[in-house]
Amino acid sequence: MPISSSPTPSAASPRRRWLRIAGWSVLALAAGVALLVASMWEAFGAAPAGERLDRIAQSPQYRDGQFQNTIPTVADGVSFETVWAYLTGGSDHRTPEAALPVAAADVAEAPAGLRVTWLGHSTLLVEIEGVRVLVDPIWGERASPSPWFGAPRFAPPPLALADLPPLDAVAISHDHYDHLDLPTVRALAASVPRWAVPLGVGAHLEAWGIPAERITEVDWWGEVRLGGVRLVSTPARHFSGRFLARDETLWTGWALVGDSSRVWYSGDTALTPEFAEVGRRLGPFDLTLIEAGAYDAAWADVHLGPEQAVAAHRIVQGGTEGLMVPVHWGMFDLALHGWTEPAERVRAAAAAVGVRTVTPRPGESVTPASEPAAPWWPSLPWRTAAEAPAVSTGLPDSVLALIPRPEAGVAR
Repeated sequence: MPISSSPTPSAASPRRRWLRIAGWSVLALAAGVALLVASMWEAFGAAPAGERLDRIAQSPQYRDGQFQNTIPTVADGVSFETVWAYLTGGSDHRTPEAALPVAAADVAEAPAGLRVTWLGHSTLLVEIEGVRVLVDPIWGERASPSPWFGAPRFAPPPLALADLPPLDAVAISHDHYDHLDLPTVRALAASVPRWAVPLGVGAHLEAWGIPAERITEVDWWGEVRLGGVRLVSTPARHFSGRFLARDETLWTGWALVGDSSRVWYSGDTALTPEFAEVGRRLGPFDLTLIEAGAYDAAWADVHLGPEQAVAAHRIVQGGTEGLMVPVHWGMFDLALHGWTEPAERVRAAAAAVGVRTVTPRPGESVTPASEPAAPWWPSLPWRTAAEAPAVSTGLPDSVLALIPRPEAGVAR
């Protein structure tokens, strides 16, 4: 009589039960992931195609099927280690413990010259010689494609969308979620006559219902005329992408050039010698609005950080006469450093080289004549530039020499 190797019914039953449980668990997990992706699908936007893609292919920045930086990117932070560090590590002070002292933005009366209102992170209302441009607006609850997870705001927007004055344009620097926000685009769609965006980003806007005739897409050095003000796209060193595809759309800074006032917004960027050309062509600037937060040595080729932000101000001809305003900090937890560290390090770096800087509260306005005020944020532990340097790779010595290297902070 042959001997069977099959398990006995008593041994097989628990095994089959656990296999069924495992199988249903995998199916449930897969279904959950599918539903999550489906809920975010619209926020992912659309890829450039057709005539838009043909135009992209003519860009000097577009090579081998994607946009590329002039200086090769080495440290971009895209690795399992950096993602894990963001999820599990970093400073003990990455988010505020108390409500932010948000200012009630007062923009009802248009200024005669230049005024900039910081609405948190990189959202800026720039009013220049009668023209109003809203930059990188995000009124959404999270810097994320999902309403349920992702970096939440530290504070509500200091100005309701309904209270915005009439706008001449919205300018977008690139398509990351903390700069191009689907809920905000939808809310502004009916009231904004012009959307100025870098190449490819118009595909997202059209997918979300913005008429093509309201969208102007430009390459670096392209410009949009708004009355007597030129809105000029300027080179940046970053990357783009909203889902799996990367670098299908361009990234940029923006200069607003009027008859008597000039302001430059860096967008998200690492340090690059190309800023010198920005200064030569479009400077000197009365105000610079420069990304100073969300930095780390692991992604120093796609973000500036405080010391390099001050260097960028000097390179674009902000100098000691122009006023620097640090942005891209104080509203979302997007890095490993403490939430107040960017402002503290900007103060130290600017003081070391004699650069004028003002750090407004969210909702507060500044002009070129604004004077520094006492810090509005709490005094918390933070790392100095010497303790946690973040310096972009591939820079010539002439640019490296302009990066301040303070050993400590400044007195409060």
